[in-house]
Amino acid sequence: MDNLEAKTISSDSGTPENIIELRNITKVFPGIIANDHINLTLRKGEIHALLGENGAGKSTLMSILFGLYQPEEGEILKNGKVVKINDPNDANALGIGMVHQHFKLVEVFTVLENIILGVETTKNGFLSLTEARKKVMQLSENYGLNIDPDALVENITVGMQQRTEILKMLYRDNEILIFDEPTAVLTPQEIEELMSIMKGLAAEGKSILFISHKLNEIMEVADRCSVLRKGKYIGTVNIKDTTKEELSNMMVGRDVKFVVDKDPAKPGETVLSIKNMCVYDHIHKKDAVHNVSLDVRAGEIVCIAGIDGNGQSEFVFGLTGLEPVSSGTVELLIDGKMEDITHKSIRYKNTHGLSHIPEDRHKHGLVLDYSLEENMVLQRYFEPEFQQNGFIKFNDIRTYSERLINEFDVRSGQGAITQARSMSGGNQQKAIIAREIDRDHNILIAVQPTRGLDVGAIESIHKEIVAKRDEGRAVLLISLELDEVMNLSDRILVMYEGEIVGELDPKKTNIQELGLYMAGAKRQGKEG
Repeated sequence: MDNLEAKTISSDSGTPENIIELRNITKVFPGIIANDHINLTLRKGEIHALLGENGAGKSTLMSILFGLYQPEEGEILKNGKVVKINDPNDANALGIGMVHQHFKLVEVFTVLENIILGVETTKNGFLSLTEARKKVMQLSENYGLNIDPDALVENITVGMQQRTEILKMLYRDNEILIFDEPTAVLTPQEIEELMSIMKGLAAEGKSILFISHKLNEIMEVADRCSVLRKGKYIGTVNIKDTTKEELSNMMVGRDVKFVVDKDPAKPGETVLSIKNMCVYDHIHKKDAVHNVSLDVRAGEIVCIAGIDGNGQSEFVFGLTGLEPVSSGTVELLIDGKMEDITHKSIRYKNTHGLSHIPEDRHKHGLVLDYSLEENMVLQRYFEPEFQQNGFIKFNDIRTYSERLINEFDVRSGQGAITQARSMSGGNQQKAIIAREIDRDHNILIAVQPTRGLDVGAIESIHKEIVAKRDEGRAVLLISLELDEVMNLSDRILVMYEGEIVGELDPKKTNIQELGLYMAGAKRQGKEG
């Protein structure tokens, strides 16, 4: 660490170019010190990255700056003067805006209504949307943030929800912009656009705090990077003077491998067989998934790649039972023979060998007001291991949950009894992964499994997925992360506009060719 310490630079406290200074910020939650006397500075016109493991205290620190939490100790300075930020309204008044990792949107409102919420223009007591719409569409065009202003938030993709959050902040003319994991739900193309948007905003004189686990993004876009580990400040480095390897070492305290170690696949019998599957989209009145056929065999990882919004979500919903399949069949290997599970219940699929890491951890993965241990047995509480004569065996659930918490390094302030809602997004994700990987399954359907995870956790989860493959389990991976697609897959299927347009061997293709298939510029014959 000597080299890292040599490159660590001071917090520059008191210099006039600092637009924001956080001094000795301390925040305590039950059972955990989330922020332990942290110092951080943001200079005018810079992009300052905040890096750390899941649960390191990054979002907490930014939530304090945005007024969502109050610190036990410490102070905040803007332009050298101490300010008190009691709530987000105070933050907005000081020109501080925040795009949250978990969106703060009203699902039954339109995109436009969400953007202007709290700063509405009225005439004679009536809501006036004409000027607001004009400004929103102008911002949307200027920054390449394509949205449908009249769409209900509950009906739009997570990518468009993210763009809505960013426009919400830009609409308020904030000068200090906090981006909390802004790229976690974006496609590679959208990420590139966002990077250029952020650079443009900084060039205009806006100051950006950028929380990310993605070292490539930090290296590309940030000027400086501050690292937190387990609630403590480790140091700040100039990006031009450091490397990805050094940053990852600072973050997790050890060297991290960026390439997945795995032997060639040894596929066995077919575990999942999908024939001519269609899933109807009731919003757009057409098939979101059209005539998809594919097989996944034991001992292989098959990845479905594609740009977000090309039917992947609906495909998984149909497969797992969250949406009905309008035509076609889904067969699963159960007790040595293929069985039609197309119209079986979700519980039937869960108890007969199908594990599912969902795309949306809040909507489909967790009951946020349940404890961590209750979430760990959501699909299993009725099994003899956890109940007897209709009575829950709470001690056995506690023992089981604590084993998973330790094995998968799920960090929570109060252990198994921690409310899921209070955990960091990355640790919520690790809890779901622990639960689904530990269940006895024939096939693991993993949708964006490493979304929001730090490099150390990604390395660990990739090892777990490969280990399941090597045990002879089938894995169907749906990912927007091109590095993950190329590193983890044994076969790649590309989905475009609800159809499989290509099958590629990751050893014989590259990201450029994959991108052409994903964009619809190239497709193989219908036989795929």
